[in-house]
Amino acid sequence: MCVIAFAYKMPGLGQLVLLANRDEYYARPAAPLDWWDDYTDTLGGRDLQAGGSWLMVDGRGRFAALTNFREGYGKSGERSRGELVPRFVTGDDDPFAFADWLRDNHQHYAPFNLLYGQVDDLFHFHSRGARIARVTPGIHTLSNATLDTPWFKSERLAEHLRGLRRPPGEDEAFGWLADATAAGPGQLPNTGVGLALEKTLSPIFIQGRDYGTRASILLNVSARGDVSLSELSWGLAGREAGRRRYTIRPGQIQHPAKP
Repeated sequence: MCVIAFAYKMPGLGQLVLLANRDEYYARPAAPLDWWDDYTDTLGGRDLQAGGSWLMVDGRGRFAALTNFREGYGKSGERSRGELVPRFVTGDDDPFAFADWLRDNHQHYAPFNLLYGQVDDLFHFHSRGARIARVTPGIHTLSNATLDTPWFKSERLAEHLRGLRRPPGEDEAFGWLADATAAGPGQLPNTGVGLALEKTLSPIFIQGRDYGTRASILLNVSARGDVSLSELSWGLAGREAGRRRYTIRPGQIQHPAKP
């Protein structure tokens, strides 16, 4: 993922409302949101180049979402960061045991943030400092810095969550995630990629020549633990390429017909 905003344990919004956009090169192959054939109670999109994912949830309520940490034109790690998402979601480690594993192994990956845990007990791991923190109730953001860094795109997306009294519907959420408003000169971060690229990457929804927003995601977790996960796929020039929606209820996996 490249921008995430979420309301966590907020009145009227259930356990979790999460909005996210995944940005990637258009040429990199990926499968949209679906049940994984090799982990049949697990939902997520899949990177078909390296085999990992950017966001997943399973029938036990285990969840993970990944963002990169941007510091200049970063080099690839020995291993793909996307493998961390299914590694946690399909595994059995508790968040603290998984954080110990991350501390021992994070150097094999390019810098990253991992939001993970149970949908009602979330943690954040930041690889640059090998730090874990339990997420507190409230409105939070995560982009390509660290948790709650006030970037233009993150704050603009989070503003839609502030004051909500009910979980948003798909059309409402996907409208927020399609916002292509760029930051002004004084609102840009300095991550070492130059002002022109900072501006291109500053909107919630990115439309570059070779790189841009590939998927928008809405995750709602009700007070009783029902999980609703929706994804809108995007093609070149910001063209909608399909929608998918799935539901997981505690103790009951539902596999709807594929569109």
